[in-house]
Amino acid sequence: QNNIQHLQTMTATTASSQPSTMGGGPSTSSSTAAGGPQSDPNSRYTFNDEALAALRKSSPWKDDPKYFTSAAISPSAVMKMMTHCHSGVEKGVKKGGNPIEVMGLLLGRPDPQTPHTLVVTDVFPLPIEGFETRVIADDGDVINHMIALGESLETTRKEKFMGWYHSHPFDVGIHSHCFLSQTDISTQLQWQRAEDPHGNPFLAIVVDPLRSLAKGHPELKAFRAYPPEYTNPIPNQCPDGSIINEEQLRLEKWGSCSSAYYELQVEYFMSTGARNVLSLLNRNFLWMRALGSTTMCEAEARGRYPERVEKVAQKIHKLEPLASSSLGGAGGGGGDGMPGGAMMLASRGRARGSGGGGGGRGGTGGNSTAMDEKKKPMGGSKTPSSSSEGVINPKEQDGATSDELSKACQEVVEITTEKLVGNIAQMTKKNLFSDIA
Repeated sequence: QNNIQHLQTMTATTASSQPSTMGGGPSTSSSTAAGGPQSDPNSRYTFNDEALAALRKSSPWKDDPKYFTSAAISPSAVMKMMTHCHSGVEKGVKKGGNPIEVMGLLLGRPDPQTPHTLVVTDVFPLPIEGFETRVIADDGDVINHMIALGESLETTRKEKFMGWYHSHPFDVGIHSHCFLSQTDISTQLQWQRAEDPHGNPFLAIVVDPLRSLAKGHPELKAFRAYPPEYTNPIPNQCPDGSIINEEQLRLEKWGSCSSAYYELQVEYFMSTGARNVLSLLNRNFLWMRALGSTTMCEAEARGRYPERVEKVAQKIHKLEPLASSSLGGAGGGGGDGMPGGAMMLASRGRARGSGGGGGGRGGTGGNSTAMDEKKKPMGGSKTPSSSSEGVINPKEQDGATSDELSKACQEVVEITTEKLVGNIAQMTKKNLFSDIA
């Protein structure tokens, strides 16, 4: 059923003139990505041998670290990647542990018609199981398997191995887990050094299987690494081209090596025949599955929902005392601290009111550090800072607490939205079909 959802998503994206773009960047058609028209949906399945050989020989990507701008992936390649990555999740959970990272190889080529695009036509899973934040392929049996697979494909396929993929099956959060770790960068650089000079530019794809299950569409991104001698002239630029000055946020979204690689826009391509068949299935059969199923009610979503709620609740529980001390009793009565509603005020920039009641420990009549910081004496005396007295600056502490609280609130909003959308869908189906029975 998840595969059907992924197919429906790809059908919707390929049916329009704009391909699917991951990573938050603007959608760009293949014609804009490469400077040439790509009107024939079947053109990705064929290529001119002589033109491809000439492109491989010239290897213009050797002189431009950001030569490639997009990656076009076939439906079969996407489905095989998603199935393989989901199998790693199921295997790890069945063992009573965490989801397992998996890895595979990409088959494809650079496209002579749109030379700034890498085309992925097929993928092949490898017998590798990763751990924590990386997968490795240094086992002798795995290397022999890769050699044997490559030799067999040389006699049956015109394309070459031109990339690798692996999964990041981490818990669903605010941001996607599609990024390259330090180990991933090292692996990608080894491949690029070995293959790029010989006319075979190498690509890396990272799949977030748990987010794909939660969102109902393939969550994957394509990357290439910068050469070690390359220095990005734009400070704090992220792999997707955006500028994030906050180091912690940049680390959460793109990992510790965000300046060492860049993202390629992802598009899906589908032949006319495949699109017609899928359209026929949608019209005659698949619509019933869409009406008969709700993502919220699926076993995977139900199993992970309590964990997500518990983790967010733990975050808020840890932050509540900090928020209480920083907010004091702003706007509250003379109670023994901050009312629970002030938690939401904190996510909007901390409570602005100063009219508390009298005398409570968190009230305006007390000795709240945060209130003293906001209400400096008229005589000009300053609150001691961390630089002068070796203590934590209250303003800095307030800012950090507010940021963490804001992130926790975003997670609450995301979980709540999913639940509300699921409930609305269920009620709509009930109202539509209960009277029919």
